Formats: sequence, C-alpha cells, structure tokens
Amino acid sequence: MQPIIIVLIILVVLVFIALVKTIQVIPQASAAIVERFGRYTRTLNAGLNIVVPFIDSIRNRIDLREQVVPFPPQPVITQDNLVVNIDTVIYYQVTDARAATYEVASYIQAIEQLTVTTLRNIIGGMDLERTLTSREEINAALRGVLDEATGKWGIRVNRVELKAIEPPTSIQDSMEKQMRADRDKRAAILQAEGVRQSEILRAEGEKQSSILRAEGEAKAAALKAEGEAQAIRTVFESIHAGDADQKLLAYQYLQMLPKIAEGDANKLWIVPSEIGDALKGLSGAMGNFGPLGGGSGFNPQHSGKDGGGIPAARDKDAADRREQPPID
Repeated sequence: MQPIIIVLIILVVLVFIALVKTIQVIPQASAAIVERFGRYTRTLNAGLNIVVPFIDSIRNRIDLREQVVPFPPQPVITQDNLVVNIDTVIYYQVTDARAATYEVASYIQAIEQLTVTTLRNIIGGMDLERTLTSREEINAALRGVLDEATGKWGIRVNRVELKAIEPPTSIQDSMEKQMRADRDKRAAILQAEGVRQSEILRAEGEKQSSILRAEGEAKAAALKAEGEAQAIRTVFESIHAGDADQKLLAYQYLQMLPKIAEGDANKLWIVPSEIGDALKGLSGAMGNFGPLGGGSGFNPQHSGKDGGGIPAARDKDAADRREQPPID
C-alpha cells in the first residue's frame, strides 16, 4: 500500500512541475527566448505563454525598456596632444531579443568598447578648446556610429551624453587664470566705458548749461539795452517835447560838475570847450534879470578874485596842476 502512495505522490509532483514548466508568464515590456533541444524556437512576448515541458526551455529573459548605462572615465588624447578624461552615458533599448541573445555575447560590454574606440577617433580630430565647446557635435557623431554598429545586435541607441570632460590639472589652472584675466579685462572695459559715458554726459550737461547761460545773458543784455534805449528815447522825446535850448543844457551841466569832481583822486578834470559857449549864453540870460551882488552883473569874463566866474576857476585848476607831481 505504501509503494502505491509514494508513486502517486511522485506523479503529482511531476504533474505540478510539468504544469509549472508549461505555463510561462512574461511581464510587460519583457521578452523570453525559447529553445528546443538547444535550438532557438520562438520568442515569448508579454502575457501567458504555453511551452512543452522538459523539451522547451527558457534561454534568456530580456528587458525591452530603455536602459541607461554610465561608463567610467576614459582617457582620450586630443589633436593638440592633451589627455582628457571623458565620462559617457548611453541610453539604449533592445528592439530584437533574438539578435541581442545570439548576435553578440554581451551587448553591454560591446557597447562600452565601441563607445571608447569611437570616442577616441572623434576626439583625436579635435583640439581641447573645440572638445570643450562641441558637446552636441560629439554626441551626434558618437550616437550615429553606435546606432549603426548596434543595429545588427537588435539594439537601438537613443542618446549619447558626455557627462564630464576633465582636462589635466595644469590645463585647468591655466584656463582658470585665462578666464579670470578675461573677466578682469571685461570689468575694466565696462568701468572705462562707464567713466567715458559719465564724462560725455557731464560735458554735454556743461555745454547745455553754458549755452543756456549764454542765451540768458544775451537776452538779459538785449532787454537791458532795449530798456536803456527806451529810456534814452523817452528822455530825447521829452527834451524835444519841452523844446530845451542851450541855456537849459548849460544849466544842467553846471549841476553835474560837483558830481564829476567828487572823490579824492579827482585832482584834475577837463572842462569841454563847448561849455564856454554855453556859459556865455547862460550869463547873458542871467544878465537880463538885472544886477546881482552890489550892482555888478554876472560876467563870466571877469578876472577878479571875488567876482567868481571862469577865469578864477581856471586859475585854481592851474594851481592844482602845478602842485601835482609829474607823471612818468
């Protein structure tokens, strides 16, 4: 009885194992390679799949999603014989599970080595400055080569990115000094431009101020001259309207003589020759009013000391001139 039970248990276990091997569940975005007696039979897609137990076997399960693989820094020599370390990141996707399984032994290692060799070929034709400023060009060239080479492996390279480009330490120091010098130069240029612009604006302001000041002074002088002209015109019109004769003018001149003689420095002042004629006319007019001062009329030609008149004044002026020292 016991051997029968053991046989039944063994059969149940075998049936369970067969069912497990028969039913294959493949996750989404995955694929499985089925081999029968070591030969490729078919590719299992996502979902429930049935295989022949103990005859069909699962060779490889492949993820069909896009993969990201960073590669370690690789030393690369530029055209100007400088060694730079470049980190790369590859974005790839398996499009054919069978080719990725049978066409290449390890597609990750193959992609890495292909990336290194292609990168050295591309960077070898560029100098350091172009290498540092041509990331997009390097990425495009590297992606084109990798995508063409990995197509037969059932792999599509979507993107290639240069994560870092590290030149030698001495070159980095030189580049930092150069950038610092460029920044100092730009700062000095900007400062000089600012000073120049400030000086220009200040000069423009002073010019505009001078122009406005000159215009104001010119207008003020014009208004002043116009006022003086108007005053002279008014006086002239008043004199003509009053019909002033020579006698009145002589009298006005005599009133101005004390003001002309004011001041300690006025030792000598000149009487115009025309004043004699005016005084003659004035004396003649005053003589018509009758004798003054004890019966004697005012005579400008009288030469006495007490009579007053022009000769006495002239004698006084002559005495003042004799007292003055000669002028060198």
